[in-house]
Order: sequence, then C-alpha cells, then structure tokens
Amino acid sequence: MAPLLAVDDRIVDYLPVLILFLFAIGFAGLNLVVSWLAGSKGKHNPVKDAAYECGLPPITDAHQRFSVKFYLVALLFVLFDIEVVFLYPWAAYFQEPGRQVFLFAEMCVFAGILFFGWWYVVRKGAVDWAKE
Repeated sequence: MAPLLAVDDRIVDYLPVLILFLFAIGFAGLNLVVSWLAGSKGKHNPVKDAAYECGLPPITDAHQRFSVKFYLVALLFVLFDIEVVFLYPWAAYFQEPGRQVFLFAEMCVFAGILFFGWWYVVRKGAVDWAKE
C-alpha cells in the first residue's frame, strides 16, 4: 500500500531551510512583541526624546548639506571592496590540480581591470580632497 503523503526526497532536503526560515520569522516576531511589552508607556519628555550625541546638545540642523565627495568615496569603497568577495571562491577553486595556470591568468586579468579602474578614479581626482 502506498503512503498517504508521498514526499519527494528532494523536498525533504529543503526541510532545514524551512526550519531556519520559520525560526527567523519567529525570532523577529518575538523581538517585536517583547520590545512592545517592555517599552516605556509613559509620557514623552522633549529632553529625553532629544538625540543623544557625546553628551552635548545638538546645535546644528540635522539636515545639513554634505559634499558629494562623501557619497563618491562611499560608492568607490563599496565598488572596490566587493571584489574581495570574488577572491574567496577563486582561492577555493584554485586548489584543484590542472587549473592553476588558467585561474592565475584569469585573476591577473581581473586584477588588471580593477587596477585600471582605480587608476582612472585617482587620475580623475575623485579621491583628491584638497582640490577645490
């Protein structure tokens, strides 16, 4: 006699993912409920609700304008930092025998393109803070 619930073996392989997903949802929901229950229900005080920064009262507007160079440097940091993520699988795959020469040449091309991008950014003066 066939079982009532015939579960494919491939679906059972995803059971840990489902358990982790349910745990994450439950943990997030539990944190929201506990913070709501433990949160202050008292009256709001403007002194207590003020932003705390180094023990000093805020003296400037929080919506001041920043130079675009801040955002440019942040974007460049993210751009040139992400390539490190590509180095880990390359290093793991580099251990396989017979592929080292190809993988080394491939990484040299990748590093060359990356170096050219950095050279272009420096040459254009995107990271030169003293220039006005």
